[in-house]
Amino acid sequence: MSAAIPELRQFDEAELDRVFARLEADAAAQARMLTGGESLEAFRLQWLGRKQGLLGQLSAAWLKSAPTEAKPSLGVRFNRLKAQIESLLEESRQQDQAGSQASGLDVTLPGAAPRVGAEHPLVKTMAEIVGVFQRMGYSVGLGPEVETDFYNFEALNFPPNHPARDTQDTLVIAGQERKPLRERLLMRTHTSPVQIRSMLEQAPPLRLVIPGKVHRNDAADATHSPVFHQVEGLCVDTQITFSDLKGTLDHAMKALFGSAVKTRFFPSFFPFTEPSADVQISCIFCGGKGCRKCKHSGWIELLGCGMVDPAVFEAVNQRRSELGREPVYDTRKISGFAFGMGVDRIAMMKYGIGDIGLLYSGDLRFLEQFA
Repeated sequence: MSAAIPELRQFDEAELDRVFARLEADAAAQARMLTGGESLEAFRLQWLGRKQGLLGQLSAAWLKSAPTEAKPSLGVRFNRLKAQIESLLEESRQQDQAGSQASGLDVTLPGAAPRVGAEHPLVKTMAEIVGVFQRMGYSVGLGPEVETDFYNFEALNFPPNHPARDTQDTLVIAGQERKPLRERLLMRTHTSPVQIRSMLEQAPPLRLVIPGKVHRNDAADATHSPVFHQVEGLCVDTQITFSDLKGTLDHAMKALFGSAVKTRFFPSFFPFTEPSADVQISCIFCGGKGCRKCKHSGWIELLGCGMVDPAVFEAVNQRRSELGREPVYDTRKISGFAFGMGVDRIAMMKYGIGDIGLLYSGDLRFLEQFA
């Protein structure tokens, strides 16, 4: 960016008009090329700079040599040129600011550090549980939350009059009354339907862990929610025994809560497993000594499990036959175990959360504690 100093041959009005017209044209041409920032400052210094500015150099050169009668006319033209350059500078600054605002960028503002997100405690807990079983060779299975009665109940050995089918326990989809019972739609009450879907698609051996959201017609309180999360597991192969189930869950509990945790099994009942058991772990808060959180028993009930009922394998074989597939789950050759645990309860234990509703409130004041 430069402007040559024009030659001033004499100081009459016509010559002064010619020279200053050229200077004004040069300044206007340079102003049109400005891109803001550093170019604006360079333009200002070139024309108005105190030491090297072009106007200062011209004034020093011409006013000293000008005859006395020409100095007033020369001074008027210098002032007009200076005012024009200052006006060009201001217009260029305004255009630069308007362009920044139009693009949503104000380069004069301080930078803003992006906020780093964090996993929700439920997502984090579910990933930890799934990771434990993946390291034992289990694959992850997923399925729909809107299920049919067949996958959610019938194939899992729930009889037609089972209380779990009542609307007091299960959220059903409206307008299903005319459909056969097995085809009626509902919100899945557990992730067990994915076990059935997986056995229909795959032949044994099968090792599967199933995380997901489930729905039940429960009133919300500090420990219950109509929406919650489960992780279930299924292992099917030859010569699978209850000892395999106990060893698997004991290892998983130690991986989740520490090597000092102990497990114990109590007889229970579930329609889809036989025999069935409830699993307790030694209290992680008092180390089994007894405290308020374990009701001074030293143990916390955490999940249910059992050996897959042969009736479930038979339902899978029958359904595979209906679909034109080979019935490969022969109860004379194979066996399996299944288990299921509530992710919400484990998350509440691990993070000391007293109200399940906090996990679903979306309150950042609560969630930021886990960042």
